Amino acid sequence: MVLIVMTMIVGLAIRFAHLGLPASIVKYGGSALWAMMIYWIASSILTSWRVKYLALFAGSMATLVEFFKLYHAPSPDAFRRTLAGMLLLGRVFSFKDIAVYWIAIAIAAGLDLSLRRIHRMTRN
Repeated sequence: MVLIVMTMIVGLAIRFAHLGLPASIVKYGGSALWAMMIYWIASSILTSWRVKYLALFAGSMATLVEFFKLYHAPSPDAFRRTLAGMLLLGRVFSFKDIAVYWIAIAIAAGLDLSLRRIHRMTRN
């Protein structure tokens, strides 16, 4: 839960705090943190799953959300124009975003593996 909240705070700060970061960091940093948040949520809910399956699941969900941007109808388009819709679904389809999602999820999965090892060692 802590990782979810921390990831959300950093992601929102990158996107909205006007930190003077380059536009590419704002765009792709926010996308990367969004994908990591998806991984942390999956990891929190699916606690018995192996990390590689969590990563595949989270990457698939992030990719599906990206492809959902190609579907246009009044209701989802209206939601995409809201702040929540922009943050949760985004608006413009991008293959670059999909690549960023998978890289970010791989990083989150690597961190998750490390945290799980540390937890096992401290438990014994």
